[in-house]
Amino acid sequence: MTRSVPSARDGADSLVLGRLHVVTDTRAGRRPLEAVAGALAGGAPVIQVRAKGCTDRELYDLALRVAAACREHGALCVVDDRPDIALAVGADGTHLGVHDLPVAAARRVAGAGHLLGGTARDVAQGRALVAAGATYLGVGPAYATTTKDGLPAPLGAAAVGEVAAGVQVPVIAIGGITAERVPELLAAGVHGVAVVGAVSDAADPSVATRRLLAALGAGPR
Repeated sequence: MTRSVPSARDGADSLVLGRLHVVTDTRAGRRPLEAVAGALAGGAPVIQVRAKGCTDRELYDLALRVAAACREHGALCVVDDRPDIALAVGADGTHLGVHDLPVAAARRVAGAGHLLGGTARDVAQGRALVAAGATYLGVGPAYATTTKDGLPAPLGAAAVGEVAAGVQVPVIAIGGITAERVPELLAAGVHGVAVVGAVSDAADPSVATRRLLAALGAGPR
């Protein structure tokens, strides 16, 4: 089933949310902008700007460059945690974690045309986020991952699928996802996946992106 979400770019028409969300990796030794360039060249439809432990100015500068690159390639840009930064750089949306600004408050700030992702681990939480104004949900970690500290135990594909079956917005699985794990998640009912290391750790982020898109049955943008 194809689900649509509002587009911040046109403010009126709807846009199908891409199945692959590539998340920036700002861990030591990584080159996030190079990985983003490769992912966009490979056809990534959504780039999520995530940068932990940085200043507001550093996040703004990174998001500004990623948003510009996304516009050049016809991709969507979503900023993690910060609707103010997202709006400041002209990004299409914001993804909110459980400790971030509540979805309802972010919706008041960002307006109706802004994509808002909420973070859920069960159906009740997911439905509450959708009622508050979330246009899609990030659910995870689906599997064990080392790209983010302090995460709860992995849910597994079946539990992620329960959330997808219980809400009427796209569910994006995140956490420990590889191309080999995509079929299991699709079978469970997810709309798409978000990845960090699967692209940023790859020798060629463009090739890795194409491989993930092929596993998802999705062409480049």
